[in-house]
Formats: sequence, structure tokens, C-alpha cells
Amino acid sequence: MLQSFIINVDYQNYSTLNKGSALTPNVVNTFTSSRTYKGYGEASAFAGFGEFEVFLDTVDGVLDKPIILLDGFDPGDARNTSQIYQLLNYGNGQNLGDVVRAQGYDLVVLNFPRYTRAGTTTVIDGGTDYIQRNAMLLLDLIEVINAQKVGSAKNVVIGPSMGGLISRYALRYMEQNSLNPDTRLYISFDSPHLGANVPIGFQHLFNYMGFGPLGDVTMQELVNSMLKTPAAKEMLLDHFEGHLKAGSATEFETTAASLLPIGSPNFRTAFQTELNSMGFPITTRNVAIINGAGNGNTTGTPGMNIMDHTFNASSTQRAIIKLNYTPIANQTIEVSRFKGQQWILFWFTGYESGASSKSPATSAGLDTAPGGRFDISALAASTGDSPLLNEFLANLKIGYFNFIPATSGMALSTVTNYYANIPSNITTPFAAYSIPTVNENHVTFNPENVQFALNEIYADSGTLGVQQNALQQLVIENPVNQLLKIRTNSILNDAEISVTDFSGKTVFIKNFKTVSGNLDIPMPISKGIYLLTITSGKEKITKKIMVTN
Repeated sequence: MLQSFIINVDYQNYSTLNKGSALTPNVVNTFTSSRTYKGYGEASAFAGFGEFEVFLDTVDGVLDKPIILLDGFDPGDARNTSQIYQLLNYGNGQNLGDVVRAQGYDLVVLNFPRYTRAGTTTVIDGGTDYIQRNAMLLLDLIEVINAQKVGSAKNVVIGPSMGGLISRYALRYMEQNSLNPDTRLYISFDSPHLGANVPIGFQHLFNYMGFGPLGDVTMQELVNSMLKTPAAKEMLLDHFEGHLKAGSATEFETTAASLLPIGSPNFRTAFQTELNSMGFPITTRNVAIINGAGNGNTTGTPGMNIMDHTFNASSTQRAIIKLNYTPIANQTIEVSRFKGQQWILFWFTGYESGASSKSPATSAGLDTAPGGRFDISALAASTGDSPLLNEFLANLKIGYFNFIPATSGMALSTVTNYYANIPSNITTPFAAYSIPTVNENHVTFNPENVQFALNEIYADSGTLGVQQNALQQLVIENPVNQLLKIRTNSILNDAEISVTDFSGKTVFIKNFKTVSGNLDIPMPISKGIYLLTITSGKEKITKKIMVTN
């Protein structure tokens, strides 16, 4: 799931992609997937509908080094292809897409728009549709790119949030069905490989306010566009529909067994089982960037009260709302309580609803665990000018919750404690990864993880596959300006660092008995593109660097 709700309308040129026709840059191509998917409970299999735009490099303008970037969870198609490109922003006006295009790479952006299904009047919100159906769109796009790119360079696929699941599914599906993805690198960016989280207290409250006696239209739209969508049901570890009493649209069960986290019936377990059985792509190098802290840093504290507020609709009508985050391990707490009251000589409660939650014995609740953060204030932009929602947001005691647990982003299937530290030598499906020490907003790029991504992208196919242990964790600042800056959390013994130009001439070489921490090396060479080689013992890596002296 990818958090973003601001709807901007940019002018774009559109074209329908015809099979075999040449791709036109800076034009949004629309296409229908050649493969269908039948979702849980659907009567038939349906094709998806997508759109993509090619942003050629600024070196030779030839589609020869494709990097495919796809959208994530996007209710209402709030992002078009141009705005998905902006997901790569970082720092002060910098953009990862601009950086790689200046180095000869081409960016292909895939969007999953809202559309009317062919031959029907059914409107599909592609940004919240089944992950599998959107994966079929990515599969088709990869085939189109492979057929039209020039040269032998393999693809890079970047999947932010839900896009990481879509790309994982598509790449692995291609392998399992003897289809060549011709992809060397898959970057999972804060993706919920083991599920995502929206506080169950919020889910109960919003659903009750929307579909209970209050009948608030804003909340109905919020629940319908986010929580009741196929993608949300596939990803959310705890979903309100799993707690509803039989025959009720709003009231939760109260038995002890029903208080533990449970996914959407017929969606969550089925999806995760399928994903687990497929595994990860095996012909690509799989790396991860997550925004959740690896050192146990939390977002608030388990069980904390986040709202205790009285909403005065008039002098004789009011609503009292109390919310708490899920509790510490093996404990139960009321996470949501709504009271609608009328003044008749005294305050009379006309309607009321509550929900409790119990955390498993192995971990405190999801809401405050280390993870990529959801900025709750973004909800205001998704629902327009709603006085009720604005007052709700203004009276929250904390503005964030754990959206993508760090353990989920790292696909740590054997770790049952969401609050566990993630050591540097943890066993994970990823060959390399970037993990912060503080919880960042979901899908946030910063100079550190951008450098990690650049190191992976610039590596020649197969080069990084031979890295071992310490060398795998090196971070090299690139471009290089006066100083070659190397960062490592390990100790490199008997290290040799050399720089060669593309004619093979060595322009710099230096030996170090040990390298650890931060190493800054003066680099008195002319500007240009070079190959940096670092050896330590039997290990060796080579990276492309740009010197801007």
C-alpha cells in the first residue's frame, strides 16, 4: 500500500499501444493486459487496464537501459505517471529518476488508473485492484520493453510499497511460466511482504461512523476507497471485516478468540499463502529499502491513548470518541469507543459502539511497532473539506502509526516479534538492504538509501552477485566531488582501492591495512566516468562512479 491522497490534474498526451508499434517517449500509452485474472469471489477472470510513460535518458535518448518504476496503493488514481515519477524525489529538489537518466538509464513509469471495464458499466479503481491482476499488466509491459529496447542491458524494476508485491509476483510468475523477464535487479521499496497495518481502532471507528446510525458520507467514501478494496483486503494483517458479528455491518465480536488480529476473510490468508508458495524471483538480484527502524525504535507506545475528545455538533448533540493503539503482548484493551448523545435534561446516549483488541503472546500490537510510518494528516487531503474529519485530525495525540512493519518490509517470516531488532547478519530473502535507525514516513527517499539504490543500479549485471559479507554492505557516495567517500559498518583488511578509466588505464590506486567506519580519500583526477574496484582478501567489487571535480 502506498500512502498518497492529493489529487492533482496534469495535462498529459495519451496514446493506445498497438502491438508491434514503436514506443513514443513522453506520451502516456494505454493498454489492456493480454492475461486475465479471476479474483477471490469474482465470477469470471478479467483483464487489467494500465498506462505507462517512457522517460528516455538525457545522454543518447535511446531506450537501452530500462528502469521500470510502478505505482503502489493509490485510491482514486491520485497519481498519474508524472506524479509517480515524483515519488523518486529526495533531498533538496533532487530526484533519483533525473540522476539515473543523466547516466544513460531510461525510466519507464507504470500506472494503474481508474477505468470502466470493457463491455460493462463497472468502474475499476486500478490502484486498489487485485495485486495479481496488476502484476499481469507489469508482465505485459516487461515483454513490450524487452521487445523494443536496444542492446543487451537487462532491466531494473523498482517497486514502491504495494508495487513491490506486484513486481515480485510478476517477475516470479514469468520465471515459473518460462517467460524471460530479462531483469537483473529488483528493488523492493518499503513493501509489505508479510502484510501491512492500519490500526483496528481506526477501522472500527471509521466503518461505524460511515455505515452506522451517523451515516457520514465522508467516512463511507474513506472506507469504500481504502479498506474495502481488493488490495487492502489482501495486504492488511488485521481487517475489520474479520471481526464483524454475523449479520452486522458495524459491530465487532467480543469473544476472546475474536480479539486477536485477523485478516479479511477469503482474502488475506489466501493471498499470503500464494505469495509464499511462489517465493521471490530467482534470476534477479533482490534488494530492499525499508523505512522502518532496524533497532527497535517505535512510533509511540503500545496501548497509548491517541484520542479522548468530545465533538459538539450542537448545544444538544455531541459525540464522544476514544481511541487507543493496540496493547502490549498478550493483553487486551479497548481500542475504539463511539458514543452519540442527546441532551434531554441530561446527556442521553442514543447509540454507542466499541471494539477491543488483543495482542498475540509473541509481540506487542502492530500500531506502534518499528515500520514505515503512515502520516495520518494525509487523510484530510483524501476527503476534501470535511469538518468532522478535520476536527478528528486536529485532536489526535499522535500523527503517525506503523504502516509497513520493518519485519514485513524485510520479509522476515521466522520473526514473530514485530519489535525485534534487525541485526546486520539477519537471514532474509534479500541480497542487500538499506535499513534506517529511525522510523521514516512510508516510501521516503533520502541521501543514504538513494546512494544504496544507485550503487545497485550502476553495478554491471552479475558484478554484485559475487559480493560477500563486508563488501556487500559498503556505501559509496556517488557522484564523487574532490573526495571519494566510503562508508562501512564492517572492517576490511588488506584493502586495495583502485580507479580506472574506460580505456583500462589505472588513474588511482592505494592500499589500506584496514578500512572501517567512514573513509574519505582525496580524488585528484579529472571529471568523468570511471570504474572503482575494491578488493579485500578474496573479495572484490567493481562499481561505476562519476567524478565531478
